[in-house]
Amino acid sequence: MEKFDGDGKVQSSIDPIIPIDFTPNNKKGPNVTYKFKWIHLLIGAFAIISFIAGWFVLTAKSIFVEIDPITAQIEIEGGFKVRLGQRYLIRSGSYKLTLRNDGYHDSVTQLLVSTEQSQIHPFVMRKLPGIISIASNIIDGARVQIDGVDIGLTPLSDVFVEPGDHQMTISKERYLDYSETISVEGRSVVQRYQASLEPAWAMVSLSTVPAGADVLVDGEIIGATPVNAEFLQGRRDLTLKLSGHKAWQDDFDVIAGEDFAIPTVQLEPADGLVFIRSNPSAASLTIGGDFMGLTPLEVALAPGQNHELTFFKNGYHSKKTTIRTQPDQERELNLELDPVLASVSVIAEPVDAELYVNGEFRGLANQSIELMAASQQIEIRKAGYVPYSTEFTSRPGLDQIIRVTLKSLEQARQEQIKPVIATAAGQPLKLFYPSAFTMGASRREAGRRPNENLRDIQLERPFYISYREVSNSEYRLFDSEHSSGTVSGVTLDNEAQPVVRVSWNQGALYCNWLSEQEALPPFYQVNEQDEVVGFNPQSSGYRLPSEGEWAWVARTEGSGNTVRYPWGDQLPPPENAGNFADVTARQYLGEIIFDYDDGYFATAPIGSFTPNQHEIQDMAGNVAEWVHDFYGAMGSLGGVEVDPLGPEDGQFHTIRGSSWAHGSITEMRLSFRDFGIEPRDDVGFRIARYLED
Repeated sequence: MEKFDGDGKVQSSIDPIIPIDFTPNNKKGPNVTYKFKWIHLLIGAFAIISFIAGWFVLTAKSIFVEIDPITAQIEIEGGFKVRLGQRYLIRSGSYKLTLRNDGYHDSVTQLLVSTEQSQIHPFVMRKLPGIISIASNIIDGARVQIDGVDIGLTPLSDVFVEPGDHQMTISKERYLDYSETISVEGRSVVQRYQASLEPAWAMVSLSTVPAGADVLVDGEIIGATPVNAEFLQGRRDLTLKLSGHKAWQDDFDVIAGEDFAIPTVQLEPADGLVFIRSNPSAASLTIGGDFMGLTPLEVALAPGQNHELTFFKNGYHSKKTTIRTQPDQERELNLELDPVLASVSVIAEPVDAELYVNGEFRGLANQSIELMAASQQIEIRKAGYVPYSTEFTSRPGLDQIIRVTLKSLEQARQEQIKPVIATAAGQPLKLFYPSAFTMGASRREAGRRPNENLRDIQLERPFYISYREVSNSEYRLFDSEHSSGTVSGVTLDNEAQPVVRVSWNQGALYCNWLSEQEALPPFYQVNEQDEVVGFNPQSSGYRLPSEGEWAWVARTEGSGNTVRYPWGDQLPPPENAGNFADVTARQYLGEIIFDYDDGYFATAPIGSFTPNQHEIQDMAGNVAEWVHDFYGAMGSLGGVEVDPLGPEDGQFHTIRGSSWAHGSITEMRLSFRDFGIEPRDDVGFRIARYLED
């Protein structure tokens, strides 16, 4: 703190330091030393031990090792422990525990001491096996099983068995099984068991008249009558056999220990044994009016009496005979049957045909022959002809004739050909045997187009062609997504209407699909993109009709002449002639047939109009049709075309016939030809196939 004087000046606050005198002390003080004593070490050791003991007492756990049996010796290894009576003080952890006791297996296990303060650890020692001896009232040979395990034959001694309850079974042939539950003490204690086996039989006595019969029990001979024998218990089959007598057989129940006697058995004399044959065999045999079977057969007959045998066979006279046998006699009987014959005349064409009866050659067919009055297999054969076969039964006293005309193989083949077939989709096709005709139109014919050149066609291969065009419903079996669409708001897609808006390629694929349904070889060859790239002219699969086939069916008559229009050679078309461009389409189409109304603006259901001269419908009108051929405008060049299938290639395919959209003279003529590649709403198709060779 600053101080001020009377003049107002600051006075100093620091006191001055005054020096003093200092003299160092050079004298040495007394030396102090520490002397070691043993008492100090003992005190330190005691303190450490006390600390450790206290620490052990505070951290140790009190455990009780509970042992069965309680007399077991206990040894714990692996750490410090203190035993206090029956308890141990021991710290938490894992220890090796060893238990020992007489009569028990030594046990070495792990003792796990947890962190709980007071613990009980129970242990059960496993007893040593017991030692057993087993005997029976049978000296030896009884089989002993314990718990189903075979341990040997009695007598048995020093058999080691685990302590506890066990099922002991003792068995011996011809004795009842002995079974007992035994309690084995274990701990090497010796135990003895004595079993008494009871007999499994009864004494059975029997006698026969006459005596001396072999006695068979369950098929084994045990002696001859009279007999008193041991029969094992159970259901037993008893048979008595004595030469010259019938075997006696019975079965009965035997109960062990219950002896009994069978009443005296009277044995009957044995039947005589007769082996009977007939010629022919398979004759019916009755003995004393009882049916015995068909020959050959073996029968047993009672001895000492006459037996009447009667033989029957269809076509043979019945025959009777009598036979007598002796006891236990064996003999044979052979009998010849006489056939019942009737005369039959056979008349056959051709005259050199051969006759077979029951597979046996009997000469030329034209003859009178004696046949047995029974069912006979008659065959008449000749090379190159279909054999005739029949079951025939002749009747004695009647004039009977077999009259047969054999069919040549070719005639039979022709008869097998079906005039009408149906596809898997149910479409009927008619068979045609075509002929030569001229396709195209004369230049003088009104409405003729330049592509209608005259062509001389010779169709030699028979073919089928469908009665009607393919409908929407039939096509959708192949392509379920297809729609024929509409035109001017009018549907073309009803089920019965002809399918339209399909390309030539789609029509060909449909034909292959039909062939596949019937396992026929496909006509068209198709690549991976489903494009037709060729065809097999030898295939009998479904296809589009060739242009020649289409024209032949459309234009030819039975007389060989051709027609200009579906209904004949003159216009106008008669009522119901077909579905053309009529007055109902005047607002939509440019050229129509006036004064004609077919009732449909666009396509009509297939088969709605009058069929043509071959019963085929819609060859003109409704829809124009794809045919197989590539389009070409050529005419006949140097001769007749045989079964033509059109040019080898081309850009377009031929379309034949008029449609619902056609109404001009040019289009309505059956020689009208068109071409295309894309689908149209007035173009569909029909199907065809060759007759299989």
